[in-house]
Amino acid sequence: MDFERARFNMVEQQIRPWEVLDQEVLDLLFVVKREDFVPPAYRAMAFTDMEIPLVVAGANTGESMLTPKVEARLLQNLAIKRHEHVLEVGTGSGYMAALLAHRARHVVTSEIHGGLAQFARANLERAGVRNVVAEHRDGSQPPANNQFEAIVLSGSVPFVPDAFLQRLSIGGRLTAIVGEAPIMEAQLITRTDENSFSVVNLFETAAKPLAGFPRKEKFRF
Repeated sequence: MDFERARFNMVEQQIRPWEVLDQEVLDLLFVVKREDFVPPAYRAMAFTDMEIPLVVAGANTGESMLTPKVEARLLQNLAIKRHEHVLEVGTGSGYMAALLAHRARHVVTSEIHGGLAQFARANLERAGVRNVVAEHRDGSQPPANNQFEAIVLSGSVPFVPDAFLQRLSIGGRLTAIVGEAPIMEAQLITRTDENSFSVVNLFETAAKPLAGFPRKEKFRF
């Protein structure tokens, strides 16, 4: 398989038409090799417009990678800068963490599934990504007393818990896919001051729910 041709087609036919026009983001998709982060059995499908099942050591974890266009769009809207510290919940294969790491100073990412956390660490190490800490833990509660300039919830949640909003620094941004099937929407939430947040609805999509997040109480601004 010609991976470079497939990568070029992914960018030009899926991602660029989906309003991802930041050239730094587009260039990064050629630097971080997506095929090296998918399970070996699905390597030939690394560039397809689908969620790829995350099968580790022959066992289906029940999790999947977000589609390439959703990953790229979220990355573009976060507009991460080189000095920033980033938190991700839902490491999966480690691909999104690798993309974030190339733009940020440091990334902390959490994965509740032990096999996936180990898979992600191996992928990140093989790719030479050194500024990511991949933790095996329930990420539904953010690390205590840490502030982040950007937070990514790499899956869906019914609402964004206040604990994550409070971990944003002033000017910090959070992206999440919010809602319950069949209606979900990617959102960008920005902390404008100590007690205020702005919300921008980015696009409609769907994703598997992140494990451990509360399902009932609704957060209201």
